[in-house]
Amino acid sequence: MDPNANKRHLLNKLNKKEALKRLEKENLKRRTVSFYKYVPLHNLTELRDKLFFDWQKMSVLGRIYLANEGINAQLSIPEKNWEHFVFQLYKIDEFKNIPFKKAVEDKAKSFFKLTIKIKKQIVSDGLSKDEYDVTNVGTHLSAVEWNEAMNSGAIVIDMRNHYESEIGHFEGAICPQVESFRDELPIVKSTLKGKEDSKVLLYCTGGIRCEKASAYLKHHGFNDVSQLHGGIIDYMRQIQENPQLSNKFKGKNFVFDERLSERISDDVISNCHQCGVSADTHVNCQNVNCNLLFIQCESCQEKNFKCCSSECVEVYNLPEKKQKNIRKGVVNKKRFHSHKKVDLSKSFNNKDNL
Repeated sequence: MDPNANKRHLLNKLNKKEALKRLEKENLKRRTVSFYKYVPLHNLTELRDKLFFDWQKMSVLGRIYLANEGINAQLSIPEKNWEHFVFQLYKIDEFKNIPFKKAVEDKAKSFFKLTIKIKKQIVSDGLSKDEYDVTNVGTHLSAVEWNEAMNSGAIVIDMRNHYESEIGHFEGAICPQVESFRDELPIVKSTLKGKEDSKVLLYCTGGIRCEKASAYLKHHGFNDVSQLHGGIIDYMRQIQENPQLSNKFKGKNFVFDERLSERISDDVISNCHQCGVSADTHVNCQNVNCNLLFIQCESCQEKNFKCCSSECVEVYNLPEKKQKNIRKGVVNKKRFHSHKKVDLSKSFNNKDNL
């Protein structure tokens, strides 16, 4: 018997195009949820294989990170399998009664395959272990308490990346223009220098980044640090359940799945990166060699084939074989845009002719 036979089914070899086709044919109502927990985990490979085996049988899709420090998961689960999924998860002692955060908007397909990866950390922060203590984190605030703290004049810090806060953030929040959480932590500490006794409020998408950030700030002498319980996702749930509570978040909440965002308020606070009109829809450049994440209005999406530049339009319109050669470096080794913040307003020499 092939010793690797039992592990082959644990590898998801579907490419994105094939997976999306399969998903489109699916006639299932799904629930998108996220959860995390800082808890010591051992035998990660064994745990990873068990979760993959159990969840694949339930048609669970999503992205999960496991590390010795805990779990961070974003999942799409068929409604018919929800109760069984929870039952199976809670049978694992480390995950018993772990709280779930349900997506604000769940109409579109959020994930197209199941991926479970073993990492050094469930959130990459670049910190040494002596710079924080996850058992000493900020005070968790409900939506009511959060609004009250904002009304009292507390300092509000957005612990997300620039492309997240660009389309939505809390009123008056400080939004560092950073590429990663790793970059943001020292910048936030520097920004708050001299305000060690001020009331500081931290928020992020689902709360996980604030666990590290609040512990980091408290370790460095900030005495009154609080964080939004459950992040923006749970804040919106509480707002929906309490119509008397005002929504202090403006715009969209960026999410790291196929939906890319959830609308939290009707406010559109950003602009198309190409023509400058009011817009808050993120797209990935359709030239997969580039894949730049940027904001593009519907008109520019149609005119520019969802590409970020005339150069990328040219590549996108090439036969698939030539595109593959470019990806392999056969044609050239040109490096396209990264996800860095770039000015696309002059990306096209003559956009009207595209």
